[in-house]
Amino acid sequence: MHNLWTGLRQILSHGTITVLAVAIAFSLPGIANYILNEWWPEVQNNANLLLATEVVLASVLALLFNLAKIAWDHRRRVLTARLASLVYARNAGAGWWSSRRERALVSQLPAARDAFLLTLTGYDTFVAEDSLMRGVIEKAYEIRVMLVNPAGKGLRQRADSLPPEITVLTLHTEIEATIAYLSALRKFGKKVALKFYDEEPFWKLLVLGDYVWVQHCHSGFAVRQQPEYVFALQHREPRHGLFVPFYMVFLNRWNDARHPEYDFDTNELVYRDASGKETGRDALSAPIDGGTAVPLPASQAPAAAAAEAALLRRPAPERTAL
Repeated sequence: MHNLWTGLRQILSHGTITVLAVAIAFSLPGIANYILNEWWPEVQNNANLLLATEVVLASVLALLFNLAKIAWDHRRRVLTARLASLVYARNAGAGWWSSRRERALVSQLPAARDAFLLTLTGYDTFVAEDSLMRGVIEKAYEIRVMLVNPAGKGLRQRADSLPPEITVLTLHTEIEATIAYLSALRKFGKKVALKFYDEEPFWKLLVLGDYVWVQHCHSGFAVRQQPEYVFALQHREPRHGLFVPFYMVFLNRWNDARHPEYDFDTNELVYRDASGKETGRDALSAPIDGGTAVPLPASQAPAAAAAEAALLRRPAPERTAL
């Protein structure tokens, strides 16, 4: 249906342009005859009408020249954006029109076989009700996700830089909800892999097919408050643009042996060496010093959340070395 509507829209646009061109071509002789034989003889004998004509003509020429300059400047910007493979950019809080454009872009995306996500907790992408990307990711067969380690120093540093209402406990709860959501996807037959990294997050990357969504995890600001950029792969010139560099950022992180993989069946972190051989396991847990976890709204928590609740607050045995 999408391809059919695109084809019909192109046919209608070409038809409209053709009809407009034919109408202009047939009207030019009549317009020229009116200006030369009726309008101009009257103007040259009337000083006020001549002055008004000159003012109107000068205004029209100034407007046309300004439009030409704006079009030239925009052409240079378009060439720059094309070289960078930038197909979309959105500032945080830009309004409903920007959100509408983003929804239109997402709706035009073909179904991607793979979806790769490097983020902080994954809550805004997988669990939040206003997530635009969740439906697209669910269509992918293989999903790879990297989250910040809930027991690492990077998450605590990130929490300390955010407003007081966002705490380590809040981020733990969001990670739990993301793990529960990914577990539900696995039960639906999706190939899901989850890894954790210890560093403070710097980029949020979402790779879907030939597009990558990029946001900077600026210290002191929530990720959703940051501008968002979308880069596309240039098939004719893959070296051009920023799609490949950001894609390699994710792959390098994912293939780094320092980042353990999560075992959904045992709730353990699996450590491997550079060759991929398993070297040990450690239960995924994050000791919490007092307080109560921030509850997730029932409408936002996935169906499997109850079964996966409190994953991070289970007693953690010592790491098992192999």
